[in-house]
Amino acid sequence: MSSVQVAVRVRPLNKREKLLSSKVIIHMRGNSTSIHKPSSGRVDKLKDRGKTFSYDYSFDSTDVDSPTFASQEKIFKDVGSDVLKTAFDGFNACMFAYGQTGSGKSYTMMGHKVDKGLIPRICDELFLEISNRSKNEAMSFYTEVSYLEIYNERVQDLLKKRPPCSEGGGLKVREHPTDGPYVENLSKHVVQSQSNMESLITLGNASRTIASTGMNDFSSRSHTIFTIMFTQGWFDGELPHERRSKIHLVDLAGSERADSTHTTGTRLKEGANINKSLVILGSVISALADLAVSGQSAKKKQIFIPYRDSVLTWLLKDSLGGNSITTVVATISPADVNYEETLSTLRFASRAKNIMNTPTVNENGSIKVVRQLQAEVARLRSLLAEADQVFDGDGSTSLKKGEKLQFNQEKVETLTKQWSTKWRDARSVLEEESVALRKEGSGVVLDCQLPHLIGINEDHLKTGIILYYLKEGRTWIGSDVALCNQDIMLSGPELLREHCLLENCAGIVTLLPQDGALCSVNGSVVTHPCQLTQGAIIQLGRGPILRFNHPAEASQLQEKQSGLLSASSSSLTDLSKSAENPSKAKLQHSSRLLTVHHIFPLLPKEEGRPSLSLLRMRNKLHPLPLLQRKRHQTSH
Repeated sequence: MSSVQVAVRVRPLNKREKLLSSKVIIHMRGNSTSIHKPSSGRVDKLKDRGKTFSYDYSFDSTDVDSPTFASQEKIFKDVGSDVLKTAFDGFNACMFAYGQTGSGKSYTMMGHKVDKGLIPRICDELFLEISNRSKNEAMSFYTEVSYLEIYNERVQDLLKKRPPCSEGGGLKVREHPTDGPYVENLSKHVVQSQSNMESLITLGNASRTIASTGMNDFSSRSHTIFTIMFTQGWFDGELPHERRSKIHLVDLAGSERADSTHTTGTRLKEGANINKSLVILGSVISALADLAVSGQSAKKKQIFIPYRDSVLTWLLKDSLGGNSITTVVATISPADVNYEETLSTLRFASRAKNIMNTPTVNENGSIKVVRQLQAEVARLRSLLAEADQVFDGDGSTSLKKGEKLQFNQEKVETLTKQWSTKWRDARSVLEEESVALRKEGSGVVLDCQLPHLIGINEDHLKTGIILYYLKEGRTWIGSDVALCNQDIMLSGPELLREHCLLENCAGIVTLLPQDGALCSVNGSVVTHPCQLTQGAIIQLGRGPILRFNHPAEASQLQEKQSGLLSASSSSLTDLSKSAENPSKAKLQHSSRLLTVHHIFPLLPKEEGRPSLSLLRMRNKLHPLPLLQRKRHQTSH
């Protein structure tokens, strides 16, 4: 059992509070936080003695010059480092910031480039520790990340491009019988370095929904969850070990009042959904606290915990009351104008202290089997030794025990070899700088930034996908019976020992067939050097078929097509607006047709014909039906 760790942080007065001549009503001493109700007269002063709360940590960040000032670095050392220790010990961890809008949650969790928050610091220290342990203890590590936001009770993937202004849809939340709630089709990205992690965080933050309100110029309009899936493997003698940890780093949107934030329309709807999810979070915290305090008597009462009433609480189900070591950072304002909101936050944090979780070490199931088998082997050895001493001349009993011992030993060796081979192969592939692996829903995406070939098997009995990446320089392709090793070895009819050469020079890939080798590109036989383009289909001999991919070229083509499509949509809008003036519409229509014909060469063609997407675009821009268009052309 582990209780939820709670820390409270108070920020300095902001510009708005200074303009209102606000007074400081928060005072911290040690781990205690006191709040005093703003008084309007002498009677109130006599009544008010303040309220004092005790937490695991109380961070005073109001005065930089104060000796008790709590910087970002101090907060990380006190609470952030515990998250890393938890993960390396094999437990799940969760940390989330709670408080009213403008209280400093995003600053505490994310910070900025000059003064990093908890999330970037945790990621930096994670890879620093991985580097140290890999050198000293010969350990293997595998790290994946995902980043999502909950906007208006809809889940969006922050690491995947989505159409602008798309309010519909959203990802679905499911629940696994053993692993708990998860987001379906949420992309997961494998990270190999601190710079990879930083770029993903930057990408996700750029996609997050932020707007200006009356209380905060950069108000978060959604809850975000940054998740690190962390796996570590090592050998203790001959015994393999593997631990998996999941770290949830949550930045909640702040509770707000419509009269204070002066929100209307979309902002008002966002605020209502934020407040709804935070109210449900408060209900869940209260129910879990009651469950922990009442203990065994709570089972008779059957306390209901409303996890599913909100997407936020459903996703954080294990973190709030299950298999996780959780830390809550409550951020508050020191100003008297925010007394009610601050008191509510302090009470929330006080209730969260009572929650008890049941964290367990997350170990691979197959590793447990190996350990049990090794214990069984040791037991059988001792029994075999005893049997040899007792029966001396009769070897039937000892023979049976010896056979069972040998069987178990072979099973241990097989499982251990499978586990170590899996780790070694995965590590060697992912250490290549050009290859990255990420999970996208139920699929796995293998990204390669270098030009590469993908095998297309016509044999329906063959499974698996093979990717051959083409590094700078020469890559030889030949049959698997070649006298010398080829860079890419294939098999098939009419495939020569040294069939062709692929030359990658400054991003330009050229196919050079060897003498007598049958090579075809997009159905045409090639006998001379041929430059390959994105999507080209290559057949070598009468057997292997390969598809050529060039990520840099594909990216340029996508940008061109998206630019042309946006230009065509704006042209359609202009045509509809000018329909009231027929002469002007006719002039604009003729100019649009000229423009479309001029952009034909810019788009990719297949066998000399324009692409289907371009034909559709031209048909949309031409207002005449097909039959009328033919008659019009015949008359001219």
